[in-house]
Amino acid sequence: MNHASHAPPHSHTGDHDHKHGRAHAAAPPASACSSCGSHDEHGGGHEHGLLPNWPRIGLALAFAVGAELAHAFSQPWPGMVLAVVAIALAGLGVYRAGIKDLLALRLGISALMTVAVTGAVLIGQWPEAAMVMALYVAAERIEHGAMDKARSAIRGLLDLAPEMADVLQADGSVQRQPAAQVALGSVLRITPGARVPLDGTVTQGTSAVNQAPITGESQPADKAVGDPLYAGSVNQQGELLMRVTAAASGTLLARIVHAVEQAQASRAPTQRFVDRFAAIYTPIVFALALLLAVAAPLFMGWTWQHAAYEALALLVIACPCALVISTPVTVVSALTAAARRGILIKGGSALEGARALRAIALDKTGTLTTGQPTLVHWQALAGTAPERAALLAASLAGRSDHPVSRAITQGLAQSPAPGQPLDAQDFSALPGRGVQGSLEGDTWALGNARLARERGLLDDALAALLAEHEQQGRTLTLLMNASAVHGLFAVADPLREHAAEAITRLKALGIHPVVLSGDNSATVRAIAAQAGIDDARGSLLPEDKLTALAELQARRGPTAMTGDGINDAPALAAADLGFAMGGQHATGMAMETAGVVLMNDDLRRVADTVQLSRRAHRVLWQNISAALLVKAAFCLLAVMGIATMWMAVAADMGVSLLVIANGLRLRRLPASGA
Repeated sequence: MNHASHAPPHSHTGDHDHKHGRAHAAAPPASACSSCGSHDEHGGGHEHGLLPNWPRIGLALAFAVGAELAHAFSQPWPGMVLAVVAIALAGLGVYRAGIKDLLALRLGISALMTVAVTGAVLIGQWPEAAMVMALYVAAERIEHGAMDKARSAIRGLLDLAPEMADVLQADGSVQRQPAAQVALGSVLRITPGARVPLDGTVTQGTSAVNQAPITGESQPADKAVGDPLYAGSVNQQGELLMRVTAAASGTLLARIVHAVEQAQASRAPTQRFVDRFAAIYTPIVFALALLLAVAAPLFMGWTWQHAAYEALALLVIACPCALVISTPVTVVSALTAAARRGILIKGGSALEGARALRAIALDKTGTLTTGQPTLVHWQALAGTAPERAALLAASLAGRSDHPVSRAITQGLAQSPAPGQPLDAQDFSALPGRGVQGSLEGDTWALGNARLARERGLLDDALAALLAEHEQQGRTLTLLMNASAVHGLFAVADPLREHAAEAITRLKALGIHPVVLSGDNSATVRAIAAQAGIDDARGSLLPEDKLTALAELQARRGPTAMTGDGINDAPALAAADLGFAMGGQHATGMAMETAGVVLMNDDLRRVADTVQLSRRAHRVLWQNISAALLVKAAFCLLAVMGIATMWMAVAADMGVSLLVIANGLRLRRLPASGA
């Protein structure tokens, strides 16, 4: 067994609202459309708050329609006045941002709109200039509203946890307090139908609790004394008392929100590619518009005014808003959909990387199995008294937080009392082998068969005894000193409930599963067979896992690693994508190293992640293709001389709204899978 001290799950909650004790809601992704003024992270372009409100936009549209009617009835001066009013109502913010962009040599949408509308005015197209500006600002306001839906989806998680908690007082009364002010260790009353305000442990009562909003579990979880409760889950039946184990800023809910915040701030590879493409594309189209304005009268027989008009329409078409905005809205929607089912994906790179996986390595203890093993058999060896073997083993196991060590400690505590544990001096972990320490002046070790073999203590009789237990899928731990093995402790760790189903789904997705474990090979093969995995490798040290992982990557292609312990962290880092089990027994190091954290310890979520990644990839390229096709079509219309400016702005903003709506579909994925 791989003994390692397990630290509590690492919690990064970032900055928090001290008034409410909640993590800040997800910030908008930086530069949602970095080449467009409306989303420029560098400040070039109008911000959301500088857009006109809907009453002003409505008036601007009304005046623009009036200008068009005046022009239709050959009333140029009234039409000009109405157009000026419409442009002033809708476009002052655009003009300020556009001039700022032009001075900084940035060709964002504000700069392009400023040039286009000014050019239309100069060639006498006042009504069209007014309509283009009013339509653009209206569509921009709609676009912002649609993007807000994607950005605010994660904020809804914050509202799951109630702001008030019923705190049990020393005299037995209940006092209602703000959840942010409840001290650790306080006892809360959770009535039937109420939401849990903080993370804690049940101290009294039994009930069924709906944890779906937090962990994505489809069925209510039965809770009894000692079971964990998560903030935001709903108590469905009996009254519960719980002891608070995390402040409002450190709950699982806060950790989920913070993880998605961080993920939203990182850019997916496709988004980085699109941003680079847009930075080249916009100046090229600007140059083409200038070429059209000059070349069309000289070589195509157009009038200078008509050529200038079509060039201005081409400028409006040129802005890659829809192209650039297609990626962040899709990524944010996918990250939010994942978070709602208990999958924390740390950024767009991890999201996109999951679709390419061809193999996955899984640790055994705490990953394929529950990580809550129990001691099913133990015996003293080499003539050692059972009480003494139990005392020595309990003294060493009690110093380790590894699941197998905990099982030995708890199992021995329920057997005839071995006595008060001894104080182990010079205690240390032996990675991939066990632990050791000095007891009563002698060095004792509690480790696996590998350690016994390395010390020359594994004879044929002992090996045969171990094989009998290993064939039953048990993990064997041996108590030894320098001269002999004095005790054997057999621990059974049951397979996770949905492990076999998860492996079946991974195989259906074309992903080859492999078990890489430090446990003995016979036990690993027995557990792997129960899960439906043919390729199982045991007795691996952490460095052996790295070697096996490299071999899988070379032979199979992109390979993921799934684990929960400190000894899994190197492999999680070396894998193309790391999945950390994020439940009660996960270590902070594993959760920090992995690109994806499964907060509900459900291996089926690995397949969900791959499916979500593949669907997000399809949506990304649907959006990119739609944006490019529309751009190409209207550029062709402009070159043919039949494009109009209001058609151009309607097409540009229309396709922006189309790709946003398509990206938002990912938020509605069912909790059971992508």
